Amino acid sequence: MATVAAVIASTHHPFYYRASTSAGPERPPFADEWVAKIEAFRQTLTRAEPDVLVMVGSDHFHQLWLDNMPQFLVGKAPFYDANWHNEEREFGLPRMRLAGQEDLSAHILRGGLDAGFDLAFSNELRIDHSVTCPIITLRPQADLPIVPVYTNIFAPPMPRPSRFVELGRALRRMVEAWPSDKRVAIIGTGHLSLELGGPRQFGPHGPDPEFDRKAVAWIANGDVDGCLGEVTLDSLHAPGNATHGFMDFMLMMGAAGDGVKADYTDSLDLFHTMEAYFTWYPEGAPS
Repeated sequence: MATVAAVIASTHHPFYYRASTSAGPERPPFADEWVAKIEAFRQTLTRAEPDVLVMVGSDHFHQLWLDNMPQFLVGKAPFYDANWHNEEREFGLPRMRLAGQEDLSAHILRGGLDAGFDLAFSNELRIDHSVTCPIITLRPQADLPIVPVYTNIFAPPMPRPSRFVELGRALRRMVEAWPSDKRVAIIGTGHLSLELGGPRQFGPHGPDPEFDRKAVAWIANGDVDGCLGEVTLDSLHAPGNATHGFMDFMLMMGAAGDGVKADYTDSLDLFHTMEAYFTWYPEGAPS
């Protein structure tokens, strides 16, 4: 059976690539600290020695729309093109082509259906920065096959937060039941409080520092019950108009295990958002 070598949760800030590769007067003052944190975080995946990456993210209305939005979708293709043209234009992201792991995609689809999740699938999925930015930060050589899993965090009606946790638990079980000797890292990307296009977008310390503080503690301590006790679809509107992306972090808490503390926790307070990074090692932290 396959081994879950690491469970990783991170943000997917689209400006990291440009900030980290800029030089001279164009390099922002926070870039060096950001790069140092990312490079330390990257080592947590490197030490896990994965063969395959299961990438949990969300389409930012590039391919999936308000009139056609599956709640949970698994990519099932031999290759995935990225990024989208507006991401190249606005964020300076590079074009990428990532190999898929079709056997694991098929296994997750079958297992998910059998577990009661009506998973959609796509053989023509083009991925965006919710997947490619974690590749850039965690595995910039982009040399490992991936299985993209997309969740709906944008288009009402959305699944309840508890359903994200349940899918995380199921995803972990499905990967561990895959008849393979491969080492798999499950990587999910969401965010903390976030405002997109609204009046709080560029406010100091993000839209809601108190929510961010509690959210980091929930994730770091594996406090699934505490998180589910406070987080609802309605409550997620208050910290910022795009805070529903936190449900992808909740999915990763489900994959890591209830009550399991993260082996690695870090964060960075940028001028408009809180970046956060977490790693769990199901086998125990590698030396």
